[in-house]
Amino acid sequence: MSLTYTRRYTGPLKAVVLDWAGTTVDHGCMAPAETFIAAFAANGVEITTPEAREPMGLPKWRHIQAITQMARVAAAWTRRHGEAPTDADVDALYARFLPLQIETVARHSDVIAGVVETVAQLRGRGMKIASTTGYPREVMEVVARVAKDQGYAPDVMVCAGDTPAGRPGPFMALKALVELSISPVESAVKIGDTVVDVEEGLNGGMWTIGLSASGNEVGLTAAQYAALPGAERERLTVAAADKLARAGAHYVVNRLADIPPVIEAIEARLARGEKP
Repeated sequence: MSLTYTRRYTGPLKAVVLDWAGTTVDHGCMAPAETFIAAFAANGVEITTPEAREPMGLPKWRHIQAITQMARVAAAWTRRHGEAPTDADVDALYARFLPLQIETVARHSDVIAGVVETVAQLRGRGMKIASTTGYPREVMEVVARVAKDQGYAPDVMVCAGDTPAGRPGPFMALKALVELSISPVESAVKIGDTVVDVEEGLNGGMWTIGLSASGNEVGLTAAQYAALPGAERERLTVAAADKLARAGAHYVVNRLADIPPVIEAIEARLARGEKP
């Protein structure tokens, strides 16, 4: 008779892999949305805010490409330029986008309320703080500098372009864990505000937490969100949470400050021998 043994990791959690815009900085993920709209407008094509936000979380070149492939945008581009958008057009849009983005993030990189305190709590549990982003490193140099001045600095930062393929693949998150010498993957939690963040974590075999209120799916600054009538605020938050849950997030909370109880819940599940 042969016996089969199953190896199970029973804890504790060792790291979180945090997104940036909409998760730790830039409540509402305002900077990229504004810049995509401006870059297309400079090329004679108007895009809507929902169109700018739909592919959020992808590396920015791929994000621009995804916008050009939307039927309405492709038709508008063809009317304006006489032919359908090509990858060469994406290159040109990205070249215009990059300096605009660097300028914009300087105004939209404030650390979200509760992030500094929550990160301190996680470190107090012995956890490492990793980060991944759809921004290229040139942009992140500005974002990270502003965040550090306000008290937030992760242990490692992996940017778009640092791996051969970006999100929704797991490679940036896995690179972050390698740089921190974290294993196994189920000892890490991926946290972000977009479907692409959720997919990155799931594809990497990690626990995944979606953030509904602070990020791209609601798409409002902290002041705009707080000013909403209660029923409207609830409607938008529930819709965002539902989208992230449908993408496969193990848990969804409003913002990063709400995750400590979830971290405890995940550790309890690990102790029972559960995997993501």
